[in-house]
Amino acid sequence: MSYGGQTDSNVCYRHPNRQSFVVCQRCGRTICGECQTPAPVGVICPECMREARASAPRTRPETVRRIGFLSRSGQPVMTYALMAVCVAVFIAQNIPGVGSHVTNALLYAGGFSYPASAGGSFQPWRLLTSVFAHASLIHIALNMYTLWIFGQILEPMIGKWRYLALFLISGVFGSVGMLVLAPNQGAVGASGAIFGMFGALVVIQRKLGGPIRQLIVLIVINLAFGFIPIFGAHIAWQAHVGGLVGGLLAGLILTETRKRSQLPLQIVLLIVLGIVAVLAGIYPVFRY
Repeated sequence: MSYGGQTDSNVCYRHPNRQSFVVCQRCGRTICGECQTPAPVGVICPECMREARASAPRTRPETVRRIGFLSRSGQPVMTYALMAVCVAVFIAQNIPGVGSHVTNALLYAGGFSYPASAGGSFQPWRLLTSVFAHASLIHIALNMYTLWIFGQILEPMIGKWRYLALFLISGVFGSVGMLVLAPNQGAVGASGAIFGMFGALVVIQRKLGGPIRQLIVLIVINLAFGFIPIFGAHIAWQAHVGGLVGGLLAGLILTETRKRSQLPLQIVLLIVLGIVAVLAGIYPVFRY
């Protein structure tokens, strides 16, 4: 064989009409540029690459991998989880013989923020548990539909954990609205938390330069329903107002601390806002 001559040993084994002097580091076969895959040392042929991939150990179980894909692909998994909790609680509320006890154990009214010395029954956890209970089928259906619609927009935008924090904080603020504006009225439902989502979305959209007019109109219309006699008797607009205030504050924190370097500050401020919401919901204990 003369130097530079084309023989079976210096042509690609997959493309006999292509001359090459590069060999696979695993099997030693000659491969052209199209068939070469970079390896830690040298290159390998397509067959050796397939074998290497097939024999490589999985680093994570398939179920974990799929869950991770859902969270990375923008799927509103936290929205689905919150909806599932609300539906499960509603089912428990409608079990004959025990449903009424479930509702009574979860609902919130101003008296649960007062100590016994002031004629109340101090149960501060109801500030949050009332968010997951609902009064009727149409009540939960409307709330879950709205949560699903806006959760698909907001959760991928801010991330699932910020979204959860926003929902919970707004829900507590909704109960605070009941304490301040209607202390003698009991309430259940995720409406306050959902209005918090409205408020946060308004702030975020305004900061990003997005349209907010239609969202504001939607908020005004939904607030107005609480003042219409035929609807108002069944709507706790006070919780809507409280949740909206909480959402506006949370949205302001999220937009003003959105840089990666501000993440620790953002976490601290959200925790502080949550503490403020709880303290506002139990302020009567400091008066008696």
